[in-house]
Amino acid sequence: MPYLELTDLSAAYGGKTVLAGVSLALERGEIASLIGPSGSGKSTLLRVLVGLLTPSAGCIRLDGKAVDIAHAGTVRELRNRFAIVFQQYNLFQNMTALRNVMIAPLKVKRWPREDCERDARRLLAQVGLGDKLHAYPDQLSGGQQQRVALARALALRPEVLLLDEVTSALDPELVTEVLDAIRVLAADGMTMLVVSHEMGFVREVSSQVVFMADGRSIEAGPPAQIFDAPSTQRARDFVGKIIRH
Repeated sequence: MPYLELTDLSAAYGGKTVLAGVSLALERGEIASLIGPSGSGKSTLLRVLVGLLTPSAGCIRLDGKAVDIAHAGTVRELRNRFAIVFQQYNLFQNMTALRNVMIAPLKVKRWPREDCERDARRLLAQVGLGDKLHAYPDQLSGGQQQRVALARALALRPEVLLLDEVTSALDPELVTEVLDAIRVLAADGMTMLVVSHEMGFVREVSSQVVFMADGRSIEAGPPAQIFDAPSTQRARDFVGKIIRH
């Protein structure tokens, strides 16, 4: 049984349908990447999973149990099990990298300070920032700030990490350092659902790729299938444009 299973998930925003029957199954330790044109519903899907948008129809099952996403208690449980990293870093500017990573486990989870600091130091080292513990955000590059944001999400000990275009706001030369940090997480077996336009990276790390368009999951399969032999014309058109450019 899949660890995370979405069946015919739909959602609307401002009277407009933004998800229209999306289905997806994700195993523990798997990395699924969502690709497709802008406005296809990829980021919206991640927001539904962390309770930022309530679906209008469909079913979410987590670890074999149906999830009532409209129930406040269930949303809190999902947020305990999922963590999301957005395009923008949203770091606290008056806090060091170490403090930024410690603050949620310390204040929200109320875990012991010693444990929070130990984890924060370990995670910052894991993303290559062991020498930047006491640096403030304005002393860090965009790529370094995004890696702090990754460490901050991991400090909550999520079962699933959601990554929403985490390199799109970066200068091209800074993208690689963030992708390298994600590669480390992938090697460690972190379950991830990734939205990205970095197609080489998607092909490298994903166990499955889901092509979305017009709020729907059009086609899903291994990277080789989606990029080399897509079965739908819509996916062939999208992949063909990527290859040409």
